[in-house]
Amino acid sequence: MPCNQSQNQMHGYLDGELDAVSAANFEKHLEACPDCKQSLAEEEALHQSIQKANLYERAPETLRMSLLGSQQKLPAVRPFPAARVSPWRWLAVAAGLLLALFLGWRQVQLSRGLSETQLMAASLVDAHLRSLQPGHLTDVESTDQHTVKPWFDGRIDFAPPVHDFANDGFPLLGGRLDVAGGRTVAALVYGRRKHIINVFVERAQPDNYWNGTGEAQGYHWLAWQRNGFSFCAVSDVATPDLGQLRDLIAKN
Repeated sequence: MPCNQSQNQMHGYLDGELDAVSAANFEKHLEACPDCKQSLAEEEALHQSIQKANLYERAPETLRMSLLGSQQKLPAVRPFPAARVSPWRWLAVAAGLLLALFLGWRQVQLSRGLSETQLMAASLVDAHLRSLQPGHLTDVESTDQHTVKPWFDGRIDFAPPVHDFANDGFPLLGGRLDVAGGRTVAALVYGRRKHIINVFVERAQPDNYWNGTGEAQGYHWLAWQRNGFSFCAVSDVATPDLGQLRDLIAKN
C-alpha cells in the first residue's frame, strides 16, 4: 500500500478482527486516503469473487467408501498435529486461479467481438452489486449536491458533475469512490422510487469511450459521453428511466 497503514490492519478490518476503536480509526483514515480505499475495494471484490467461485468439487461416493475400507485395514496410529497453514496462502492460490480464469474469460469475450465499453459495463455492474451490500452504498450520504460534490475534492483528479433531481423523481442520495477496470471512478447514487441507481463517472479516455446500452446479470446499464466525462448508469430500473436520468444530467 502506498501509505503507512499496514496490510495486517486492512485484513483485520476486512475480517472483523479489529476492536471498535481501531476500526473507527481505520474508517476515518479511509476518508482521507483514496489509495487505501481503492485497495480495500479491491480486497472486498476479491473476497466476494472467491466466495462466488465455488472452487470445490464433491468427491464421488465410491471414493469415500474406498477410503473407509482402507482405514479399516490399517493399524491404529497416533495422528501428528496438523500443520497450520496460513489462510492467506490459500487465498493467494485462489486469487491466482481466479486471475487466470478472468484473463481467459476476457480473451474469449474479446474473441467474440465484445467492445471495451461492454467489458467496462460488466465491471461497473459488478461494482453496482458490491455497493448494494450493507455499508457500501455511499462514502458521503447527503441529498445536498453542495455537500457531495466538494467531498470528491482531493480524492480524485477531476470534479464530477453532481446535481439533485428530486423534483424529477431522482433524488440524490450521496456518493463514493469505486474501482472499475483497474481505475478509480466516482459513483453518484440516486434513488428511483424504491430502487437504487449508480451513475459512474470518470474523465473521458481518448481510447476508451463509454457509449451504448445493455443488460448484465439482470441489471440494465446505459453509457454516454458529455462535456469531457464518461458516464454509465446501472440499476434494475427500466432502461427508459436510465435514459430520463441521462437527459437530466445532460441538461445541467
